Amino acid sequence: MKIIVPMAGRGSRLRPHTLTVPKPLIPIAGKPIVQRLVEDIAKVAGENIEEVAFIIGDFGPEIEKSLLQIAEKLGAKGSIYYQTDPLGTAHAIKCAEDSMQGDVVIAFADTLFRADFQLDKNSDGVIWVKSVEDPSAFGVVKLDDNGFITDFVEKPQTFVSDLAIIGIYYFNSAEKLMSEINYIMDNNIKNGGEYQLTTALENLRAKGAKFTLGKVNDWMDCGNKNATVETNSKILEYEREEMLNYPASAVIENSLIIQPCFIGENVKISNSKIGPGVSLGNNTVIVNSNIENSLIQENTKINHGNLSNSMIGNSAQYFGVSREISLGDYSVLDFLSR
Repeated sequence: MKIIVPMAGRGSRLRPHTLTVPKPLIPIAGKPIVQRLVEDIAKVAGENIEEVAFIIGDFGPEIEKSLLQIAEKLGAKGSIYYQTDPLGTAHAIKCAEDSMQGDVVIAFADTLFRADFQLDKNSDGVIWVKSVEDPSAFGVVKLDDNGFITDFVEKPQTFVSDLAIIGIYYFNSAEKLMSEINYIMDNNIKNGGEYQLTTALENLRAKGAKFTLGKVNDWMDCGNKNATVETNSKILEYEREEMLNYPASAVIENSLIIQPCFIGENVKISNSKIGPGVSLGNNTVIVNSNIENSLIQENTKINHGNLSNSMIGNSAQYFGVSREISLGDYSVLDFLSR
């Protein structure tokens, strides 16, 4: 099986944190979003992954190297493709056409999930869905009495279903999907000005393909700061037992750690209360602070912080007072020197 990961967008809604790092590579509880995504898919698939193909923008050689290492950790070949124009979800998959053979999982790298089902490989495809309160912002599916999908509807303005497609799909024949994607692109068939994957899915269904549901227990968004901080807290709770052991290089003095928390390598904490729901990246220093439900990245220094629901990037410095903040990489915010 192959995993195809479209991730060309940098994540403008998560700025300033995505100005230097694309959103799928932002660490959540110590591990990049996209790494968590492909590892979770591999667990659900229940088999070895042959290849992980990443569809990216102009992210640079260091980020490309990081992505290839993520594939290697799964024992898979890593491939890099480029989407230079944002022409839609079907167009993104078209960019990786050379890897579209056999059975594949396509996973858009802006979401995380928790699921406890096994992949049904007897159907033509599986569409991961989650019931949502406002389906008008999503692509949704309709079902027949036997649980097979009867319609794919992109962002319905009148209610047709509350089963939102979360952006993860299984296909037992990548070739059949590519045939439909090529058809809609060759004939310039667009929805909302873009080539949509749901159009190709609807064409396959109309030709007799049987699609079933993969329902997830939890669908976690990383679209903006608040959602990302909440997702970090959820992942920490799911992996509470794994977070109990801190690295030997971490130094914790006169401080209280309230689980669940992630503490990276060479982290130094003194005279502080940390947690619950806090991730501290490698080489970060926390002094005289009270931090809860926050995501702090690597090489950052915080002194006299009283933070909640906050996100601070890499190599940042915060010397401050009580507040909720979103501070990007290499930023300095100093209230103490006034």
